[in-house]
Amino acid sequence: MQPYFVGLFLLLVLAVLFDFSNGFHDSANQVAGVISSRALSPEIALFISAASVFVGATFLGTRVANTIGGTLIDMEIIGSSGFGLLILISALVGAFFWNLITWHYGIPSSSSHALIGGLMGAFISGAGTQGIQWNKMKEVILAMFLSPLVGFILTYLFTKLTFFISSWSGPRANIFFKSSQIFSLVAQSLAHGTNDAQKTMGIITFGLILLNLYHPPLDGPWVPFWVMLISAFFLAFGILVGGWKIIKKLGGALYAIRPIHAFASQTVSASIIALNSILGLPISTTQVISSSIMGAGAGFRPKQVRWAIAGDFFLTWLITIPASCFISALFCGILIRILR
Repeated sequence: MQPYFVGLFLLLVLAVLFDFSNGFHDSANQVAGVISSRALSPEIALFISAASVFVGATFLGTRVANTIGGTLIDMEIIGSSGFGLLILISALVGAFFWNLITWHYGIPSSSSHALIGGLMGAFISGAGTQGIQWNKMKEVILAMFLSPLVGFILTYLFTKLTFFISSWSGPRANIFFKSSQIFSLVAQSLAHGTNDAQKTMGIITFGLILLNLYHPPLDGPWVPFWVMLISAFFLAFGILVGGWKIIKKLGGALYAIRPIHAFASQTVSASIIALNSILGLPISTTQVISSSIMGAGAGFRPKQVRWAIAGDFFLTWLITIPASCFISALFCGILIRILR
């Protein structure tokens, strides 16, 4: 077997493992609210979320994939370094390893942050800093850090408004919010699919281009359809299996989530994720959804939110990029030294 086929095989295996861990990790964000408010059973909620994510990832655009694989780093520099596949493999190792650590401790960290950090660390270690498109990277990182803040504020305000309007309806409002959660869950999961699965698609497509096995058409999708399918499938499969540790923490540890909280947080987070997907910005769906859940709780009664746990989440978000960056850089450096 040719060496580059071995490298491609490793890239594909690590990509789908990362994709699966992403879904496994992010299942909590998708369904914690609707499960905790008892609008749906866990099994049905996970199935609806997984099916919607698959549809969103496969059929609703690849702009985020283009950003990850085509505009964040310079293809010519990574190709001329002689270690292009090793760099991509190292990025996935760092992101996947960080996902496993945070899953073990039940912390909803960001798979997107982990992948961006992994790409930065592996690229710097294998090819230096010049090939990173820093203006685009700054834009992506800024969107990643601003989107959760926007999610918190908008959900806080939307929850206040929703409570004000529904206070005239009495107990019937609760029935409405319970049924509406199903539609907001579908919308949120569709948006999630258009953002998170695209990151894996971008990495795989980048690897295929590096190996001269694929040439993107000028007038068609940047990502091959088979890459869309496997990326969407493994992300959806990870969601279907479910990261129950994180579901329990996000769904019950922050505060007692009611139907109105779940409806408000899902509606706002779906809108933010969809907008960034249209713009081609790979944001953290984990952070947006988690901060929206916090905003919904604060909009009802700030004292009910366990801010100490929210602080743990925030700390994990801050360290994810540097941690995955370090792991990937170290792994890439060791691989290059061995192969030289």
